[in-house]
Amino acid sequence: MPEVTSVPLARLTTLRTGGLPARMIDAFTTAELVDALREVWASGDQWLVLGGGSNLFVGDEPFDGTVVRVLTNGIERMPSPVPGRVRLKVQAGHDWDALVAFAVAEGLGGVEAMSGIPGTVGAAPVQNIGAYGQEIVQTLSEVELLDESTGEVSTVPAAELGLGFRTSVLKHHYGSAPARRAVILSVTLDLPEIGQGARRIAGDQLRTALRLGPDDEVTLAWVRDRILETRRAKGMVLDADDPDTYSAGSFFQNAVVSASFARTLPEACPRWPVHPDLDPVLVIPLANFDGYVPPPTTVESDVKVSAGWLIEHAGVRKGFKLPRSRAGLSTKHALALTNRGQATAAELAELARFIQGRVQSEFGLILQPEPVLVNVEL
Repeated sequence: MPEVTSVPLARLTTLRTGGLPARMIDAFTTAELVDALREVWASGDQWLVLGGGSNLFVGDEPFDGTVVRVLTNGIERMPSPVPGRVRLKVQAGHDWDALVAFAVAEGLGGVEAMSGIPGTVGAAPVQNIGAYGQEIVQTLSEVELLDESTGEVSTVPAAELGLGFRTSVLKHHYGSAPARRAVILSVTLDLPEIGQGARRIAGDQLRTALRLGPDDEVTLAWVRDRILETRRAKGMVLDADDPDTYSAGSFFQNAVVSASFARTLPEACPRWPVHPDLDPVLVIPLANFDGYVPPPTTVESDVKVSAGWLIEHAGVRKGFKLPRSRAGLSTKHALALTNRGQATAAELAELARFIQGRVQSEFGLILQPEPVLVNVEL
């Protein structure tokens, strides 16, 4: 049977906020997790699924419902239908970075740039985690889901999850409910067998972060080590001795805007195209073809712009704090809101609203929060 406990959510979230839930269930196996969720859903109680607590911003008031902690663990290596690839089926409660370490040690690529991201594997597809040009959508094959509406377990291909920039059909976006209310039980990744040898790195974003030239060759282990160093320098690797890591990672999403809007921003603002420009395929039914082929039309790609740059150039610098507040920006990374010592959720929310207001006033853009907000509003 699942273990019933109850501790304040401030002790289980990396932002260190959140009151005491009315009930908490620790599920160590998939069967326990399924039983606990079916029981809670049948009761009609408010519920919250908790993994690593690294992507949650929880309010100060007690949580009047049941928290189900996902503590399942394990990796199963399986053959892939694609030659030169391997599938890993991973339990939802498995630590994400431990999975990356396992993949790198096995010579499997596709996730090494996401080293050091805190949280659990089951949470990764919910917001399509990514870093330095890699996203889980690139290697995700399928997930096992437990649907709230039916209480049934099903295997769902990645293509049906609506994976986009830090989003999916499973994500609780700020101010709206998810398109599909379900909980991930396991995740299956399909990874290329790279081996332990050096190779050239694809992707400008990753090469730039690693300061590599187009022809430089490095190993998977080298990439993982450098990514961890980079994230650690930004306070983005959990460290009990570093208050800059008492955060939910990047609190605001890098904004995706139209190309025309991006042109209104200063040229110095870092930006990346979201989708490559592809030549459109024109299909003309033979019965309607009169010999004239219209010129191709092109659609400009949307553009992802750096929220951290916008924040700093709106006058909110690293380490910024409002007067008498215990919440502040990280001293290393302008995107991370941090708990500088027993800050309340109200203090963190006040700082978030201040930053949103400054960026909107300066650049006409409203930054959206990346964490899931529970019992708190911006």
